[in-house]
Parts: sequence; structure tokens; C-alpha cells
Amino acid sequence: MKLIVTGGAGFIGSNFVRYWLKHHPEDRVLNLDALTYAGNPASLADIADLPNYRFVQGDIADAEAMNALFGEFRPDLVVNFAAESHNSRAVVDPTLFFRTNVMGTQTLLEAARKYPVRRFHHISTCEVFGDLDLDSPEMFREDSPYRPNTPYNASKASADLVVHAYHKTFHLPVTISNCANNYGPYQFPEKIIPLFITLLMNDRPMTLYRQSLNRREWLHVEDHCRAIDLILEKGREGQMYNVGSGIEKSIEEIADLLLEALDKPRELKTYVDDRPGHDRRYLLDSSKIRKELGWAPTIDFDSGIRNTIQWYIENRTWWKALLQRNALDEGEWGDFKGPHPWKSGP
Repeated sequence: MKLIVTGGAGFIGSNFVRYWLKHHPEDRVLNLDALTYAGNPASLADIADLPNYRFVQGDIADAEAMNALFGEFRPDLVVNFAAESHNSRAVVDPTLFFRTNVMGTQTLLEAARKYPVRRFHHISTCEVFGDLDLDSPEMFREDSPYRPNTPYNASKASADLVVHAYHKTFHLPVTISNCANNYGPYQFPEKIIPLFITLLMNDRPMTLYRQSLNRREWLHVEDHCRAIDLILEKGREGQMYNVGSGIEKSIEEIADLLLEALDKPRELKTYVDDRPGHDRRYLLDSSKIRKELGWAPTIDFDSGIRNTIQWYIENRTWWKALLQRNALDEGEWGDFKGPHPWKSGP
């Protein structure tokens, strides 16, 4: 089997590439990544020399390059992780998000149509459904209406619709997974858990939005990789699968948990105004993938977060090299000015 994994130098993508080569050592994996600020080849340094692994730097929105690559490699499977994915950056540069997430996905689909694949699997997000009230009894189902609130969310929702359209119009064999917030090793330190860990390790304050009781559903990245594997093996064409743990934690709870784990004072919590379009809560109904494919998360949050903290403690060289990449201030949303917590960091 031959796979093209797009965005495979990012957080979830790099974990998936490593997972796939471990569990399917006979397969060939081509990792396609543009190596923007969050792409890091060092995340896969340990497997770079494997004979069945190949890395190609490229832009998924470049039709000529994608056609050439698909024509040469002739993949059986495509797993599309490639995306601009940080809500705050999408407020600053929404055009970039629509170019990569919508036009890039369509370019890949067109290449997969020209050079037919067995399956095109698209990685989406719970955020396409909008948000829930903090006290709502509801959960997002696969057939919940799309109500994105931010440019990032809207770009991912648009990409989902393009994937569905290519299935209905061109009969391209596609699947989509909408996942909860992932955490684990190799996550770029702009996301909340690695950002807070790395700041606290250097006795720098964490910046929380004032609506710090807003909740997220947390899923370990390895459980996400297992879900994608099952969808590729047994998932029905044209279907969407929610991948969630059912474990919710507020941003305040995450901050307090990390303070305690790293034995840091509560004074290292600071608060700023929320970014525009800040969602309150996401929670997925993942009963479909559990019933149809037999998937269930295997990593409980307590052990998963402990292992994640330990990974960042033991891999300071990996994340320290990333801190100055395209730093973004989240302190003053009115004019986007002010120092990022890491701009003057070590």
C-alpha cells in the first residue's frame, strides 16, 4: 500500500506517519508538507532514513506540483492533515487560511480524481459545528448543521463541503473525520497545552482569556491515529465520523492542572480579553465510530497529560528551537500590538 500524508511534519500528521509505519511496516509513506512555521522535520528525525519513508516539501495548493507528485507516486490512500489551524492566526490573516484549507484541499481532490485512489481521507475539526452553551445538554453529531464562527472554522467547514461534493459529483471514495482537541508529543508550542507547559518551565506567565471557563474536549493524538486507521480500513465511503473522548476540561482547569504538575505558583496565571469569535464549548457525539468501527479511546486523560508534560520536559531541544517562529501576540486584540510571551524568551 502507498500513502500520501499531507501535513505530515505537523503535530497530528507526524504522529500519524510514525504510527502508520510502526503498525504497517510493509507500506510506503510519502510525507508532503510545505514546512510553514509549524512544520518541523525534526519531529520525524528518528524515521527519516527508513527505506519506505520519503519526505517531499510542497504546497498542496500548487496544482502542477500535486499532479506531478500523484502521477509519479500513484498513491492508494491520501490522508489530508495539511491545514492552517490556529484560530488566532486566522484572525490576523484569514486569506492564508482559505487558500490552504479550501483551495489546497480542492487541488488535492482534483489530483486524486485524475490519478484515482482507493480512499481520500480528510481531517476536519469539531469547530465546524460552531459552539455550545456551557450548560447545554447537546453534543455535535455528524449530521449537526455547520455554524462556524471564525475564519479558521469557516475554512475547514468549506473544505468539508468540497470533499462531500467530490464524492457526490465525481464518486471519489472519500471519508471525513471531525476530531476533538488533540494533545500529546510534538505539538507546536502555540497551542494551549504545550504553550502553557513551556512557559511554566521557564517561570513565565500563562495568558488566559477572561472567559477561561470555556471548555474543550481532549483526545490524545495516538487515539486519533488509531481512529483514522480504522476509518481507512472499515469506514464507509462518503461518511463522516466524529472522533471524541467525552473528556471535557476548561482552560482554567488545564492551567491549574499544569501549575500543580510543575509545582508553579498561581501568580503565573494572567488574563487578557478574548480573541474575536472565541467559542465557548465543543463536545462530539462519537457513538457512530464506536458502534460501526469498534473504536474507543485507550489513553485516559490523567495519564495522557502526565506523559505529555514529561515529554516536553525531556525534549526541551525540540521545542526551544520553535519558540521564535512567527510569534503571535494574543494580549491586545484591538490593534494586534504588544510582546508575545516568548518574543524575549531564551
